[in-house]
Amino acid sequence: MISADAAQPLDARLTDAVAAFNNDFFWSWILIPLLVAVSLYVTVRTGAVQIRMLPEMFRVLRSRPEIAPDGKRAVSSLQAFMISAAARIGTGNIIGVAVAISLGGPGAVFWMWLMAIVVAGASFVESTLAQLYKVRDSSGYRGGPAYYMERGLGQRWMGVLFAVVLILTFPLVFNAVQSNTIAGAVANSSDTLGTGSGMWLSVLVGVLVVAVAALVIFGGVRRIANTAQALIPSFAAIYLVMGVVIVGMNYERIPEMFSLIIGHAFGLREFAAAGLATVVIQGVRRGMFSNEAGLGSAPIAAASASVTHPVKQGLVQTLGVYFDTLVVCSVTAFIILIGYQEGVTDGIEGDLTQHAVTAALGPWALHLMTLIIILVAFTSVLGNYYYGESNVEYLTGNPAVLLGYKVVFLAASFLGALGSIDLVWTLADTTMGMMALVNLVAITPLAVVAARLLKDYVGQRREGIDPVFTRDRMPDLRGVECWGPEDALRPEESERSPA
Repeated sequence: MISADAAQPLDARLTDAVAAFNNDFFWSWILIPLLVAVSLYVTVRTGAVQIRMLPEMFRVLRSRPEIAPDGKRAVSSLQAFMISAAARIGTGNIIGVAVAISLGGPGAVFWMWLMAIVVAGASFVESTLAQLYKVRDSSGYRGGPAYYMERGLGQRWMGVLFAVVLILTFPLVFNAVQSNTIAGAVANSSDTLGTGSGMWLSVLVGVLVVAVAALVIFGGVRRIANTAQALIPSFAAIYLVMGVVIVGMNYERIPEMFSLIIGHAFGLREFAAAGLATVVIQGVRRGMFSNEAGLGSAPIAAASASVTHPVKQGLVQTLGVYFDTLVVCSVTAFIILIGYQEGVTDGIEGDLTQHAVTAALGPWALHLMTLIIILVAFTSVLGNYYYGESNVEYLTGNPAVLLGYKVVFLAASFLGALGSIDLVWTLADTTMGMMALVNLVAITPLAVVAARLLKDYVGQRREGIDPVFTRDRMPDLRGVECWGPEDALRPEESERSPA
């Protein structure tokens, strides 16, 4: 007699096994406690920089870049913000929030908010360190956790481990999530229009994603940055306006919506059913997938920016955490919870936001949501590519290897459109968790360096000057390649200097 488990398809059994490992052990007992502990530690070390320096985050966003060695402008602070936003503002904001509510209930939204504020401190530290330990390349700079693990901690093996896990996570698994989400959204619209869906449509979506992505990624980091800078404000504005309209149309339900969030976050029913842990875990996990704080990915974009002080980009990337979770993710949560009903989310986790928008605005809105999801997910594809490229370059400078990476990346983009969303999301949870574990272990001892940089920055601001850092201000720091006296030119001065 065949057992029920044996009768399940192989991918379903694999999904269940990996999910059980994630939920019962890895996230519950290792990663979430470590993330909270490290975030609280760096919050204390930096004097709650993520709260007290919020106005400064907006000021430094306007910093202008220098001229790169190839004679063109380096990546600006805003463009680096957009590269990280391209990866952050993706399916985590739309599909990830929907999955969190489906599995953890409305209370997961509260824990997503709370953790965004707490882990923003970790985001500041990791991005500031990425700026400090960045290296030069022809188009400006590159860096990230692998670089500060080797240069700051003196642990090359740790940098290699992080780089390998990141390449598995972003260009492969997360990229498959983005393609999978695009294919699913297009299929929903196609079914509504009566044109049908199936494997042929998934193949077509996969081919189109590969073709357009190839046009951008073969143009280098500047084309990625320019594309992200052009697309992100547009779709973010459309999505935010749509969310405000839906909430405004149902303003009388706003108190009920917040009551759902708070009530389920601390509800007696969740506690009695031993479900409170699930609520917390889903909120934290999907929040990390969305805002990437502590994950070690956003620092890769942060390192590419041309700024006069490492702290500037640390502050900018911290602002990115807030915009991602407290603004964009909240809009998704409000859209879903306006019409939330217990028990109706089973089996439609990935499409829940589309269903909620359609219920609020009518069938036509499904196609608007499809367009938004396509743009959101595609910009994430570009951000994922850049994260992987920077780490491939860390491992080797061989042009043939980099070309091979591009081919593998495009193949993952295609195959992701054909895969199972349950298995893809479960694998994303696992690889994301392993990557965060390595990064959190690294930034804990280096937090003291970020705190020193912050003290130097604040001291210069109190003197009424725009802060500039050079490595001779902290000569005891090892492994710092940039930030010599020749790098101390202000952006306006670099315009007059020889290319």
